[in-house]
Amino acid sequence: MKKVIIIGGGLAGSEAAFQLAIRGIKVTLFEMRPKKFTPAHKTGYLSEIVCSNSFGSTDVTKGRGMIKEELKLLNSLLIKTAYEVSIPSKKSLIIDREKFSERITSILSSMENIEIVREEIKELPNERPVLVATGPLTSDSFSLYLKKFLGEDFLYFYDAIAPIVDGSTIDYSKAFWGGRYSDEKDYLNCPLNENEYEIFWRELINAEQTEVRDFEKGKFFEACLPIEEIARRGKDTLRFGPLRPTGLIDPKTGKRPFAVVQLRPENKEKTFFSLVGFQTSLKYGEQKRAFRLIPALKNAEFLSYGSMHRNTFINSPRLLKINLELK
Repeated sequence: MKKVIIIGGGLAGSEAAFQLAIRGIKVTLFEMRPKKFTPAHKTGYLSEIVCSNSFGSTDVTKGRGMIKEELKLLNSLLIKTAYEVSIPSKKSLIIDREKFSERITSILSSMENIEIVREEIKELPNERPVLVATGPLTSDSFSLYLKKFLGEDFLYFYDAIAPIVDGSTIDYSKAFWGGRYSDEKDYLNCPLNENEYEIFWRELINAEQTEVRDFEKGKFFEACLPIEEIARRGKDTLRFGPLRPTGLIDPKTGKRPFAVVQLRPENKEKTFFSLVGFQTSLKYGEQKRAFRLIPALKNAEFLSYGSMHRNTFINSPRLLKINLELK
């Protein structure tokens, strides 16, 4: 094998390029950004993280923690870099997403065996082997081509991204640091009393959403539901979901809050924060209005708003062999 073509410079494409290159195999890596963006990506960096900056538990007694240790042993570029740019946390791998993608891009760009080509691929090249790693945010043009090439429709659902706020605009007098399951101060907690919660809940379920076509309504990923969709399932659903106060004591009252919105630092300097579990399809103005009802975020400035995007998948069991090659 003299050369491999990889289409897509996300997490899978970047790791594959690295692993091939260190084994002496030439790689041509195609990535359309920054010439063309997806609805979720914001930069031209390889391996850009568009959703949560948490890679989950590092506890080796759990599946997520165990797979991280296995990836370390396999010399994974992604997991090595993630730890290098991690934000201090006792039990989770939380990363500075900007430093992460910058470093991956720098490393791959400097490797002799990797050629990075910044252009959109609209159909499979004739040359083989080809690794398609465009992921669930594959461009419309290439998606249409693959649909015809594979001869069947895609599977899909709608996923959402949470907003990020400027840390300097948070009212820290109405928040406290702490973690639900440890003594580490990993999260900034924004408590709400019962009255504040009810006002927030009512405004949230009545806030205006972005338009979705009728046949696409309700096609959400259950593990990443928009915050307003969770709220519509019942008045207390949020309090037993992303706003649960479990394990948290407000040092100002000495009591567990009625509900808590958690903010997770996006960088070591803690200059901006993501709203944990606040994936949303609300219009931007409605996000600002509704989320500012959280007392600590009354004057918050949003560096980026939450958004919805379509995740597209092929029917892998039907189309792929056990080694992920097309049948």
